[in-house]
Amino acid sequence: MTARAADRARYDRATAHLDAPLAIVDLDAFDANAEDLARRAGGKPIRVASKSVRCRALLERVLAKDGFRGVMSFTLAESLWLARSGFDDVLLAYPSADRTGYAELTGDPKLASAVTVMVDDVAHLDLIDASRAGGREVVRVCLELDTSLKLLGGRVRVGARRSPLHSPAQVAELARAVARRPGFRLVGIMAYEGHIAGVGDAVAGRPLRSRAIRLMQATARRELAERRAAVVRAVRAVAPDLEFVNGGGTGSVQHTAAEDCVTEIGAGSGLYVPRLFDNYTSFKGRPAALFALPVVRRPGVGVVTVLGGGYPASGVAGPDRLPVPYLPQGLQYDSQEGPGEVQTPLLGSPADDLLVGDKVWFRHAKAGELCERFAALHLIEGDTVTATVPTYRGEGHTFL
Repeated sequence: MTARAADRARYDRATAHLDAPLAIVDLDAFDANAEDLARRAGGKPIRVASKSVRCRALLERVLAKDGFRGVMSFTLAESLWLARSGFDDVLLAYPSADRTGYAELTGDPKLASAVTVMVDDVAHLDLIDASRAGGREVVRVCLELDTSLKLLGGRVRVGARRSPLHSPAQVAELARAVARRPGFRLVGIMAYEGHIAGVGDAVAGRPLRSRAIRLMQATARRELAERRAAVVRAVRAVAPDLEFVNGGGTGSVQHTAAEDCVTEIGAGSGLYVPRLFDNYTSFKGRPAALFALPVVRRPGVGVVTVLGGGYPASGVAGPDRLPVPYLPQGLQYDSQEGPGEVQTPLLGSPADDLLVGDKVWFRHAKAGELCERFAALHLIEGDTVTATVPTYRGEGHTFL
């Protein structure tokens, strides 16, 4: 029996008493992935990206492990909710225009001490001040550096369009604006190199493209390491007591951790290892988060139909954003239909061994977005469900 077949047998036994659709997290794989992230970080703490987990119980589990410290959140409302739930170090990784949330933050000393907000423009400071509604608490601020690689005098750009702060001078100028502004304290710098950390460099069947990606990433790493160090020096000249410099992502942990100026790594997808993280030469994780759909029809030889399945991930639309049939191995979508809103036909010889009511296991393309489809995660150890825990959705929250 292959390892994948053995996993299928375990998951089927563990969930035999449960009706699909359902979602699971294999805790053995989750913990192994956490250990691998910590090993690659080389002693620097990992701040867990909550958008890639979206389950409080699993955030608490990983933060209890050596090598992990703090949460990187994705909305202000989520940040405040986590802080009220006992998470005492929450970095909001994106700027917010949530005026109600800022009024709550600036009016509550516990929230203000636990949450750090992201800014990359004086306009963000203005919005926060205009939202205070009498709140006088000092707001902890982090500045985001644009990590994109600019070539040919800026005519070619590689990387996400995030912060407008690209040069050391630009970041230092905003740092000075924060330092001069009553009610704010600059505590950190963040730089997420998505074109390095979030792009696989071993695309199946595309050797030339893979080689080009590796060349681009090597160039981008060198350029960013030099620029990030210069940015940190410039900002520390303004704010000597800077608490952290955050960088990286699941796909670049060991490279970013090697930079002396970086004090912590941001990562989260590497805990679940969705399908987009199969194509990396720098690490291999174990798929930990899966969902199962039930067989509801057998239209003919070599075909079964499962209930649901149209769960695309964010990003540029394409086949790589779709969930992939995983267990049993050998099933594929009908090219004329793909995964459907209510039903999904699957083709392949393994279909002939499936009966109505059997489960087909899938892997989502991106990590935490899976949890927007399910209210609970069934946690599996060996061949037993040892706990069932709510996702954010299961606790009544869909922050985005």
